[in-house]
Amino acid sequence: MVDKDYCCSSYLALRTIEKDNVNFFEGLDHKNATITPLADRIQVGSAEEIDAELQKVFDSLQGKKLGIMLSGGMDSAILAAYMPGSDAYTFRFLGGEFQRPELERAEYYAKVYDMKLHYVDISWEVVEKYLPICFEANQAPVHSIVPQIYKAAMMSKEDGCEKLVLGECADNRFGGLDRAVSKDWTFDEFVEFYTFLDPKAALVNPVDMTYVFEPYRRDGNMIDYNLFMQTVFARESETSYVNIFTKADVQWVYPYENLAVRGGLDLERIRRGDTKYLLRDLFRLKYPGYPVPDKNPMPRPVDVYFKDWAGPTRPEFRKDIPMDKLSGNQKWQLWCLETFLNAYDPACR
Repeated sequence: MVDKDYCCSSYLALRTIEKDNVNFFEGLDHKNATITPLADRIQVGSAEEIDAELQKVFDSLQGKKLGIMLSGGMDSAILAAYMPGSDAYTFRFLGGEFQRPELERAEYYAKVYDMKLHYVDISWEVVEKYLPICFEANQAPVHSIVPQIYKAAMMSKEDGCEKLVLGECADNRFGGLDRAVSKDWTFDEFVEFYTFLDPKAALVNPVDMTYVFEPYRRDGNMIDYNLFMQTVFARESETSYVNIFTKADVQWVYPYENLAVRGGLDLERIRRGDTKYLLRDLFRLKYPGYPVPDKNPMPRPVDVYFKDWAGPTRPEFRKDIPMDKLSGNQKWQLWCLETFLNAYDPACR
């Protein structure tokens, strides 16, 4: 089914095309990732139990040449401890000056576990070079991290890595998405909070995406925000990796994917600032005496890239978009959507 207006709204609001069978144009076939069902996730309640489960994953990978996407955060740092001597791929932007402390932490983790560190240098030229491949892989516009993921995946493939290890899923499984669980949201509050860019503010023909949230409505005007994040957000997040890795013909593994906190997250503890408390304990076991890093999203200098961008000009977009009020990530979405439409609209060919 083709419904360009729906797809534009879904991408802006949710960063994905929520319905698998709806596409921008004829000939496209967007697919979302299949996530591990909640009932099938292994319950863990301590750093030691997580350690044992992660060790099982890496035991199953014995004999394979492994690579890891290594950031300065705790999730990938923990995983590095199970694969000493492996290849590590760390994003580097603006000649290494962007988020320099993050880069230095990744360098430290690689040194501790005797890893061969490869810098994945990303510039705007790299983004533009790989974006057409990302579009082809996703059959839709993409998250801003996807071009750099593709470059890292191809580097690992060229180095002979048989599996690429990622810390994906850790935030969602262990309470790293602290803003999402920071309060008991009303339904309307959460819809506004989660919507990445309101289609009504950007599109001439916006489509209401509230239906995606409705299955999670509780007690009239409350919402099961944690279940929403474990399902809708998880699928969007994993799709950013699955489609591009499939395109690159790179095998991947998310060691945290099949795990869940027994009894559910301790929300009060997270709200007091102790995010990912179980992983913090495990990090301390793997890096004794080293400060536990604060959470940072995967780096990408979108604020720099789009500082002076005036906004989209295609007829699908409003002429009065408040560009000065948008974040770099929101500007990426507008730019990426317009670039995709220009590339795939039959009228532009």
